[in-house]
Amino acid sequence: MNKPNYKLIAIQVGDLLKYSTSVKEINRAALSVFNFPKKDFPNEAITSDRAQLIYDWILTLAEQRINSDKKNKLLRKFLRLITPSNLIPEVENILKEAGVKIYLDEALNEFYSRNFHPLIHKHCLTLYKQRNYFHAVFEAAKVYNKMVKEKAKSDKDGYALMMDVWDCKGVLKVTPCESETDKNIQEGLKFLSAGLMRAIRNPTAHEPALDWPISKDDCLDLLSFISFLLRQLDKAV
Repeated sequence: MNKPNYKLIAIQVGDLLKYSTSVKEINRAALSVFNFPKKDFPNEAITSDRAQLIYDWILTLAEQRINSDKKNKLLRKFLRLITPSNLIPEVENILKEAGVKIYLDEALNEFYSRNFHPLIHKHCLTLYKQRNYFHAVFEAAKVYNKMVKEKAKSDKDGYALMMDVWDCKGVLKVTPCESETDKNIQEGLKFLSAGLMRAIRNPTAHEPALDWPISKDDCLDLLSFISFLLRQLDKAV
């Protein structure tokens, strides 16, 4: 694994934010996060005082003898304080290209840390970013229902679909359904899937979001659950 390129981060973030912050704001943010003095790293290619200041603070951080996790947490706090909301995606892209996998929005950090199934990222990330947790969960449940229908080539829907296709006599199998353990796993997946339809998809389809709120923590847990089911579907034959 390559080491994070803090110099690249320092140059590119400094250039990106040089018109969006001030010397005073940069120093205030740095002094509130870091417990070490700034060093100077002259760079003739940098012509902005603000870009140079960001460059100096980030390279000073890079030199600190602390573990990489703590270093990246400090970097995230510093950048979050000086980055306007509309530039967060660009800064996060710079970090990613430089080998630092952190997100300035803590909620997004939680989302990405769950290692969700790719379909959860595709259909739910935008809604989650908008803090629309109710509809993020609804979309995930709908996606699972749709993918099961397509793989099973079934005309059934929801609860009836899951009880039929995931049964030991159904068309989707994650075990041979021969031993008692095989049957328990297969039946368990059937009831988990059917329960998702009854407890989550149906209420989100028929109840107003204001009457059936879903918190961020519940959203993350439910997306993890649906992600697990999608991975089982990927393995099913």
